[in-house]
Amino acid sequence: MLTAAEIEDGLEDAMSEQAKRVIDIEKLSLTFQTNDGPVHALSDIDLKIEEGDFVSFIGPSGCGKTTLLRVIADLEQPTAGSITVNGLSPEQARLNRAYGYVFQAAALYPWRTIAKNIALPLEIMGLSKAEQQERISKNMELVNLAGFEQKYPWQLSGGMQQRASIARALAVEPDLLLMDEPFGALDEIVRDHLNDQLHQLWDKTNKTVVFVTHSIPEAVYLSTKIVVLCPRPGRIYDVIDSDLPRNRTLDLRESPEFLKIAHRVREGLKAGHSYDD
Repeated sequence: MLTAAEIEDGLEDAMSEQAKRVIDIEKLSLTFQTNDGPVHALSDIDLKIEEGDFVSFIGPSGCGKTTLLRVIADLEQPTAGSITVNGLSPEQARLNRAYGYVFQAAALYPWRTIAKNIALPLEIMGLSKAEQQERISKNMELVNLAGFEQKYPWQLSGGMQQRASIARALAVEPDLLLMDEPFGALDEIVRDHLNDQLHQLWDKTNKTVVFVTHSIPEAVYLSTKIVVLCPRPGRIYDVIDSDLPRNRTLDLRESPEFLKIAHRVREGLKAGHSYDD
């Protein structure tokens, strides 16, 4: 028989856990209606993401990684189940500017300078020029682009453009950063460099990050939690909690601990998807 004090402690622990939960998904499914019949994009998704987590979605093309990210962002609507973001509906979280979204392409306006691109959402928010300038400077410093404020996107490399896109997402000061394969089109050397910079950025800001990738090394290096998805319909095959140290360098990828997690991810991808289909 629990005492009143024990019950109270249990309730406090539950409330504290809920307060730290950024994303809570239960039994979520999404079906698209097409001329060829229904397409079951997501099925029976259960997932909890806590404050400060770096969570990667990994799986083959067509497994619903980006669709799930878009559901979190209120860009797609589930047909069953429930989802909350910061305890709110995705729609309300979007209206509250609870997240920043980084797309596969940098999506910068070529006729605006980098500073002006970062300022765009701040202009929409109606912030003063002084506040805009403060946020632009702070976030360009965070992504190591200080000094490039007056350059245009076409004057920057692909990797620098993506860093500018991340700075724009951070400028609205979101608690949550959603990233849809932001480095997928870059060569391996640039990608490694940006992985290292992104990890440092996450460590410095302690943002909650949800990251879509096809790369096993990228997912393992960046993440505190890796969600392996499989297709037809898209569903979660495995959720892997990483015990790698928070302070990481790229050399960690040669360690037995890293390779053990990478092997589990690879085996999950094999088991969850037949490439003979």
